[in-house]
Amino acid sequence: QVQLVESGGGLVQAGGSLRLSCVVSGSTGSKYRQEWHRQAPGQRRELVASITSGGSPDYEDSVKGRFTISRDDAKNTVYLQMNALKPDDTGIYYCKLHKIWPGRGDYWGKGILVTVSS
Repeated sequence: QVQLVESGGGLVQAGGSLRLSCVVSGSTGSKYRQEWHRQAPGQRRELVASITSGGSPDYEDSVKGRFTISRDDAKNTVYLQMNALKPDDTGIYYCKLHKIWPGRGDYWGKGILVTVSS
Protein backbone atom coordinates (compact mmCIF):
# COMPACT_ATOMS: atom_id res chain seq x y z
CA GLN A 1 0.00 0.00 0.00
CA VAL A 2 1.31 3.43 -0.93
CA GLN A 3 1.61 5.99 1.84
CA LEU A 4 2.82 9.58 1.71
CA VAL A 5 3.92 11.64 4.69
CA GLU A 6 4.65 15.37 4.45
CA SER A 7 6.92 17.39 6.70
CA GLY A 8 8.60 20.80 6.81
CA GLY A 9 5.66 23.14 7.10
CA GLY A 10 5.30 25.94 9.59
CA LEU A 11 5.14 29.69 10.05
CA VAL A 12 7.42 31.98 8.05
CA GLN A 13 7.54 35.68 7.31
CA ALA A 14 6.90 36.99 3.84
CA GLY A 15 10.05 36.77 1.77
CA GLY A 16 11.27 33.73 3.66
CA SER A 17 11.79 30.14 2.58
CA LEU A 18 10.59 26.68 3.52
CA ARG A 19 11.32 23.23 2.16
CA LEU A 20 8.58 20.64 2.23
CA SER A 21 9.39 16.95 2.10
CA CYS A 22 7.20 14.01 1.18
CA VAL A 23 8.37 10.49 1.95
CA VAL A 24 6.71 7.87 -0.22
CA SER A 25 6.47 4.27 0.94
CA GLY A 26 5.26 1.44 -1.26
CA SER A 27 5.64 1.04 -5.00
CA THR A 28 5.35 4.08 -7.26
CA GLY A 29 5.42 1.94 -10.39
CA SER A 30 7.56 2.72 -13.44
CA LYS A 31 5.53 5.62 -14.82
CA TYR A 32 4.08 8.16 -12.43
CA ARG A 33 3.85 11.80 -11.56
CA GLN A 34 4.44 13.29 -8.12
CA GLU A 35 2.60 16.46 -7.28
CA TRP A 36 2.26 19.16 -4.66
CA HIS A 37 -1.15 20.73 -4.20
CA ARG A 38 -2.29 23.42 -1.83
CA GLN A 39 -5.58 24.53 -0.42
CA ALA A 40 -5.93 28.06 0.89
CA PRO A 41 -8.63 28.85 3.44
CA GLY A 42 -12.00 28.89 1.71
CA GLN A 43 -10.49 27.96 -1.64
CA ARG A 44 -10.38 24.89 -3.84
CA ARG A 45 -7.35 22.66 -3.80
CA GLU A 46 -4.97 23.57 -6.62
CA LEU A 47 -1.97 21.96 -8.26
CA VAL A 48 1.21 23.87 -7.47
CA ALA A 49 4.00 21.76 -8.93
CA SER A 50 4.61 18.34 -10.40
CA ILE A 51 7.47 16.16 -11.53
CA THR A 52 7.22 13.14 -13.79
CA SER A 53 8.98 9.82 -13.39
CA GLY A 54 11.26 11.05 -16.17
CA GLY A 55 12.18 14.09 -14.11
CA SER A 56 10.28 16.82 -15.97
CA PRO A 57 8.96 19.53 -13.64
CA ASP A 58 5.98 21.78 -14.14
CA TYR A 59 4.66 24.71 -12.11
CA GLU A 60 1.55 26.76 -11.63
CA ASP A 61 2.14 30.28 -12.94
CA SER A 62 2.05 32.06 -9.59
CA VAL A 63 4.96 29.99 -8.19
CA LYS A 64 7.22 29.89 -11.24
CA GLY A 65 10.66 31.19 -10.39
CA ARG A 66 10.00 30.86 -6.65
CA PHE A 67 9.24 27.17 -6.06
CA THR A 68 11.32 24.18 -7.11
CA ILE A 69 10.17 20.58 -7.08
CA SER A 70 12.76 17.82 -6.92
CA ARG A 71 13.07 14.18 -6.10
CA ASP A 72 15.61 11.95 -4.36
CA ASP A 73 14.89 8.42 -5.49
CA ALA A 74 17.38 6.91 -3.04
CA LYS A 75 15.36 8.40 -0.19
CA ASN A 76 11.94 7.91 -1.80
CA THR A 77 11.35 11.58 -1.15
CA VAL A 78 9.99 14.46 -3.17
CA TYR A 79 10.71 18.03 -2.14
CA LEU A 80 9.18 21.43 -2.67
CA GLN A 81 11.62 24.27 -2.09
CA MET A 82 9.65 27.46 -1.60
CA ASN A 83 11.45 30.81 -1.76
CA ALA A 84 10.25 34.41 -1.69
CA LEU A 85 7.09 33.29 0.07
CA LYS A 86 4.02 35.50 0.01
CA PRO A 87 0.97 35.59 2.27
CA ASP A 88 -1.02 34.19 -0.68
CA ASP A 89 1.06 31.02 -0.44
CA THR A 90 -0.59 30.24 2.89
CA GLY A 91 -2.50 26.99 2.95
CA ILE A 92 -2.40 23.28 3.54
CA TYR A 93 0.08 21.60 1.20
CA TYR A 94 -0.62 18.08 0.05
CA CYS A 95 1.69 15.59 -1.58
CA LYS A 96 0.14 13.34 -4.20
CA LEU A 97 1.33 10.37 -6.20
CA HIS A 98 -0.41 9.88 -9.54
CA LYS A 99 0.47 6.33 -10.48
CA ILE A 100 0.20 5.59 -14.20
CA TRP A 101 1.84 2.21 -14.95
CA PRO A 102 1.75 -0.53 -13.93
CA GLY A 103 -1.55 -0.03 -12.21
CA ARG A 104 -3.25 3.31 -11.86
CA GLY A 105 -4.23 5.25 -8.80
CA ASP A 106 -4.01 8.48 -6.87
CA TYR A 107 -2.55 8.57 -3.39
CA TRP A 108 -2.54 11.57 -1.07
CA GLY A 109 -0.70 12.60 2.05
CA LYS A 110 -2.61 14.10 4.96
CA GLY A 111 -1.29 17.58 4.28
CA ILE A 112 0.82 20.06 6.15
CA LEU A 113 0.14 23.66 7.05
CA VAL A 114 2.22 26.52 5.69
CA THR A 115 1.50 29.99 7.04
CA VAL A 116 3.16 33.07 5.58
CA SER A 117 2.79 36.20 7.67
CA SER A 118 2.94 39.69 6.20
